[in-house]
Amino acid sequence: MKVIKRDGRQVEYDRNKIAIAIGKANDGVSEDERIGEDQIYNIIASIESRGADTMLVEDIQDIIEQKLMAEKKFNLAKTYIKYRYTRELVRKANTTDDSIMSLIKHSNKDVMEENSNKNAIIASTQRDLIAGEVSKDLTKRILLPEKIVKAHEQGVLHFHDADYFLQSIFNCCLINIGDMLDNGTVMNAKLIESPKSFQVACTVMTQIISSVASSQYGGQSVDIKHLGKYLRKSMDKYRKRFKEVYGDRMDDELIESLVKDRTRDELRSGVQTMQYQINTLMTTNGQSPFVTVFMYIEDGFEYETEVAMIVEEILRQRLEGIKNEKGVYVTPAFPKLIYVLDENNCLQGGKYDYITELAVECSSKRLYPDYISAKKMKENYEGNVFSCMGCRSFLSPWKDENGNYKWEGRFNQGVVSINLPQIGIIAKGDEEVFWQLLEERLALCFEALMCRHHSLEGTLSDVSPIHWQYGAIARLEKGETIDKLLHDGYSTLSLGYIGLYEVTGLMTGVSHTNPRGTEFALKVMNRLRDATDTWKKNTGLGFGLYGTPAESLCYRFARIDKERFGEIKNVTDKGYYTNSYHVDVREKIDAFSKFTFESQFQTISSGGAISYVEIPNMRHNLTALREIVKFIYDNIQYAEFNTKSDYCQVCGFDGEIVINDQLEWECPQCHNKDHSKMNVTRRTCGYLGENFWNVGKTKEINARVLHV
Repeated sequence: MKVIKRDGRQVEYDRNKIAIAIGKANDGVSEDERIGEDQIYNIIASIESRGADTMLVEDIQDIIEQKLMAEKKFNLAKTYIKYRYTRELVRKANTTDDSIMSLIKHSNKDVMEENSNKNAIIASTQRDLIAGEVSKDLTKRILLPEKIVKAHEQGVLHFHDADYFLQSIFNCCLINIGDMLDNGTVMNAKLIESPKSFQVACTVMTQIISSVASSQYGGQSVDIKHLGKYLRKSMDKYRKRFKEVYGDRMDDELIESLVKDRTRDELRSGVQTMQYQINTLMTTNGQSPFVTVFMYIEDGFEYETEVAMIVEEILRQRLEGIKNEKGVYVTPAFPKLIYVLDENNCLQGGKYDYITELAVECSSKRLYPDYISAKKMKENYEGNVFSCMGCRSFLSPWKDENGNYKWEGRFNQGVVSINLPQIGIIAKGDEEVFWQLLEERLALCFEALMCRHHSLEGTLSDVSPIHWQYGAIARLEKGETIDKLLHDGYSTLSLGYIGLYEVTGLMTGVSHTNPRGTEFALKVMNRLRDATDTWKKNTGLGFGLYGTPAESLCYRFARIDKERFGEIKNVTDKGYYTNSYHVDVREKIDAFSKFTFESQFQTISSGGAISYVEIPNMRHNLTALREIVKFIYDNIQYAEFNTKSDYCQVCGFDGEIVINDQLEWECPQCHNKDHSKMNVTRRTCGYLGENFWNVGKTKEINARVLHV
């Protein structure tokens, strides 16, 4: 038998620990109140005779108390309860020492690997991680109801970002960058006026991005269209200057040629400034700003031409890459890029198809941009096209007092995710049990999300002036609370979900791509969506159903369930669960069929949805990429590409990276062994999820490996 500890760990059952605990209670009472050795082992036998594969440590202790009461040893039971309570206090008083010390010693892999954007060895990053351990400790012991904590530890749900829950900060947002550039902002108590040129606007924007990232824990997105105005300002400035200086010596055509040359120089410099600053700045939480740039060339927009120029330059510079410490051009981590496909650039004869061709080439070499179909998004969001937040979650439509849709300056309060496969494991194919369990767990998720909401209520705008006072989200007064921005659907609360593929297999015996499985999967998805819609109606809060990459959570849920329920074929034996509604990577399905199939779930999962396909040797497969991009526009709202080829970021080697005799990944060209500078995939099973340490049957090696 295994015993599940309070922190979710499973340990071997040890009957001696029970005997010792009752013995210590015996020592604390008079002789006539004690029980004998035979009675102690009768209690132990009653626990063991239940035949359970696993038991919670609290349940074992409850049984002991009941048995002592049944023996009418009331003082002894009271003493045992006091002993148990004292032990609990000791545990609660000292729950962070080991985790913090292991961080300092660089051995706490769970925390060190949780966020790939953080270098956990650097002292400034460690300060943030140490604070996070304290926050998680206080969250579990004091801030959250015990049943939510227990549900989190047992993998019933996942309470995201507990390492930041202690503070009054939120998840992710769409920065109102247009307002901040046009009307000025304040940073570090210094006024930043509206820029007069494109390059200054780029500099100010990156400073805003860095400041915003330091006061929230999730991603942010900025719409690049707001820089169009400032590129025109620069162009007008050059035109005016050249006419004043050379107007009597040069004709207008030559002056215009000079204006364009000078403007393009500034365009290149401004975009380069933006790219290098984002990748070299370090926020106060120890990482580069997690930011997404939204690139939409909208027909009829006042600065349409300038936006097209900016988008083209961003793609050109991303395609080139930036130099690492070895002087080799590599793919920068940020900003993430989203490119919008519309009638004018969907590779069907549009005037901006040449920019889309550049985007396709960039995807082939640098994996970004991701793609949003304006056509499909307008169908799903009442005719609107807008960016997801940095965390890839989407806002729900919201109108201001004038009836105008508003997207920028809104945010997500937080996320709680539900473990769907675990419900299927417990239900064992019984749909009545499944739907009852789902309802119970949705109620828990709602309660956990309300904890997130209530934790933000009463927050003063002073906690993050850049967000609440100086335009990123709002322009509130000093000392004003943010409460009005938490209600009426202005901001969102997200219900995430993992493992629709696995739960469908458990409950129907077939994949959710099978028509019988699809029917069940859609029922589950619609129930999740109905839940968030009902919560929204009953509370007035902006609940949404969030299906996007959850990265390490896919492995956490699978690991917990494997420990609790053992190895289950095609479920816990894989080492990971399939994210949200996605088709499992091992299924034989072509890219077009995958996007077509998954698009039906995107419309339900309106609070967040992205699909991806894997393209072998993507750098040399532009024709296939081009056809898929054309297909995206007509068939799916949000999509990205992965590849099955290895790539060394140090020397640019594009081939198969091998494992050397020391069980380390090693580039055969430059012999680089730094796993953080490699894009490595495994050919054993074709899995292409998040890199992680020592999972499945791999040996523990000094490199990141994928599921084997």
